[in-house]
Amino acid sequence: MESNEPKTVHRGLKKGLYVIPTVFTAANIGMGFLAVLYSIRGFQIIYTNPNGAAGYFNYAAVAIGLAILFDTLDGRVARMTKTATEIGVQFDSLADVLTFGIAPIALIYSWGIAAAFHESSTEYGLGVFLLFMYLMCGAFRLARFNLQATRPRVLLEGTPKIDKKNFVGLPIPPAAGLMAAIVHYSPAPLSSYGAGYARFYGLLMMILIAVLGVLMVSTLRYSSMKTVGTGRRNLYLVLVIAAIGMLMWLYSQYMLLILSVAYVSHGVVWYLFSLFRTSAKTQVEHSGV
Repeated sequence: MESNEPKTVHRGLKKGLYVIPTVFTAANIGMGFLAVLYSIRGFQIIYTNPNGAAGYFNYAAVAIGLAILFDTLDGRVARMTKTATEIGVQFDSLADVLTFGIAPIALIYSWGIAAAFHESSTEYGLGVFLLFMYLMCGAFRLARFNLQATRPRVLLEGTPKIDKKNFVGLPIPPAAGLMAAIVHYSPAPLSSYGAGYARFYGLLMMILIAVLGVLMVSTLRYSSMKTVGTGRRNLYLVLVIAAIGMLMWLYSQYMLLILSVAYVSHGVVWYLFSLFRTSAKTQVEHSGV
C-alpha cells in the first residue's frame, strides 16, 4: 500500500502538467480574440475619434505581441515537461489561425486598407484580395508544419529535409508580429495622414502583405530558436534576454519593430548568403581544374 502512494501522486502530477501548455494556448486564443474586438472598435470610431481609434489599434497590436509570447511558451513548456501531444499540435495550429491569421488581417484592414482606400477603388479590392491570400498562405503554412511534425520524413522527392533547428518557410507568428509591430510603432490610422500619404503607405502595406504570404509558402530556412538556452552558456543568454527585455520595456515601439524585421529578413539573407557561398565555391573548383 505504501509503495503505491508515490506512484499515484506522480501520475496525478503528470496529468496536471499536460494542462499547462493548454493554458498558454488558451491565452493565445484570448489575445487573438481581443485583437479582433479592438480592431473592430477602432474602425467604428476611426473618423469621429482618430486618437481613440489609434488607442484601440495599439491595444490590438499589443495583444498580438502577447499572443506570440504565449505561443512560444506553450511549445517550450510542452517540450520541457515532455507533455507534447498530437492534439496539442492541432489545437495550437487552430489558435494560430485566429491569432496570427484573422486577427492581423482585421487589424491591417481597419487601420490601413479600409482607412486609406474607398470601397469602390481598385486599390481597396486589391488590398482585400492580398489579405485573403495572406490568410490562405498562413493556413497552408500551418498545415504543412503539422504534417512535417507528425511525419518528419521526406514526403516527396525533392522536398527539403526537415530538421529541428530550422523551419521551412516563414512561420505565421513572426509574419503577424511584423504587421503588429508596424501598427504599434504608428497606431494612428492611415486616414489621419491625408489622402496622398494614406494611399502611399497603404500601397506599401499591400506589398508587405504579399511578400509575407510568399515567404510563408516558400522553402526558405528560418531558425526555430528551439535550441536557444540548451547550451552551457545559459548565463550569457539570461543577460542578453534581460537586456532585450529592458530595452523592449523602455523602447517597445522601436525594439519590437527591429526584432520583427530582423527575424523576417534573416531567412532571405541566409538564402542569399548560401547562394553566394555556393557560387564562390563553384568558381574556386572550376579555377582549380
